[in-house]
Amino acid sequence: MGPPGVGKGTQAARLKTLLGVPHVSTGDILRASMQERSALGNEVRGFVESGRLVPDALMGELIGERLQREDAAPGFILDGFPRTLEQVATLERVTGRLGRPLDKVLMLVAPESEIVRRLSGRRTCPSCGSVYHLDSKPPKAAGICDACGATLVQRPDDTEAVIRERLRIYEEQTVPVANAYRERGILAVVDGTGDLDAVAERLTAGLGPVRERS
Repeated sequence: MGPPGVGKGTQAARLKTLLGVPHVSTGDILRASMQERSALGNEVRGFVESGRLVPDALMGELIGERLQREDAAPGFILDGFPRTLEQVATLERVTGRLGRPLDKVLMLVAPESEIVRRLSGRRTCPSCGSVYHLDSKPPKAAGICDACGATLVQRPDDTEAVIRERLRIYEEQTVPVANAYRERGILAVVDGTGDLDAVAERLTAGLGPVRERS
């Protein structure tokens, strides 16, 4: 868990290698299901293409299907779900049915000012998809993609006003979810600031003995 821009995807990739288990992103699940054109995928496509949110029950089916695959037998890193108390209940039904309850919930945190800095400084190439950052990964020529020479753009959801609204919504949804997992005794809050190695070390420490069971 963690707000947009806190580094969930980056750190999940590191944990995937450390633990030898799949990184299960709900965004990836949705895209894959639509590409496969299965019955579930066609149902998902109907919601996505009409701009509606995919219902929690349908997301639960997709996640359950993914977690039953052989590569997830030793464990999994779930990213992007649950985000609401209703989704917590949905996930518990899925993991209960599989007989595989969650061992740990890791919540990355960072100051709002840091999140805004990270996301508002991001620039993307509309031509080849390359991603840059004005501070940490600037292009060689200001505003120009190193790879293809196209003019870089700032995504509409990377403007400061939109970022702060996204963070407000995240806080509203996430505090109850965090409290639910804290009450279950499986929440570990991890500082997401600093260099990537330092954050990875904190995440590994937050996992505790679960790390050794894979």
